[in-house]
Amino acid sequence: MTVYRIAVVCLGNICRSPTAQVVLEHRLEQAGLAGRVEVASAGTGGWHAGEPMDPRAAVALRDAGYDPTRHRARTFTADWFAEHDLLLAMDASNHADMVDLAPTVQQRAQVRLFRDFDPEATADDDQVPDPWYGGPDGFRLVLTMIERTVDGLVQRLPDLIDSPSH
Repeated sequence: MTVYRIAVVCLGNICRSPTAQVVLEHRLEQAGLAGRVEVASAGTGGWHAGEPMDPRAAVALRDAGYDPTRHRARTFTADWFAEHDLLLAMDASNHADMVDLAPTVQQRAQVRLFRDFDPEATADDDQVPDPWYGGPDGFRLVLTMIERTVDGLVQRLPDLIDSPSH
């Protein structure tokens, strides 16, 4: 059985993408897909490499019943294209940075916005806002958005896993 690999990517890999990784891993376990799908996260900027997630993100996750303790920030590089099937950017800036690193034109198609899987996303509201500059409410709002998007992604995963391109 081939493992489908997903990476979620934000700017520093300490708020949004690690939150998405933790939630997605939890939901994959619940859906019985943990053995078929692997999840990683990274940041397009490397200044937080090796650090744990932002304490405010960790508190929001812990308060919602998740375990945020295993995360260590990593940096997204061109190597991630060969190592992952689906690369999910948290916002348009992350998306552009990732596409710029794509080794081939074909590999650019691996990059999508994370909220492409959010049933409530619209053309004007399709990005995950960076909560880093705000307070706890922003982290809770982002967690709610991520949970909803992850649920949409998990519903679509059987089609993605079994697609001919995989």
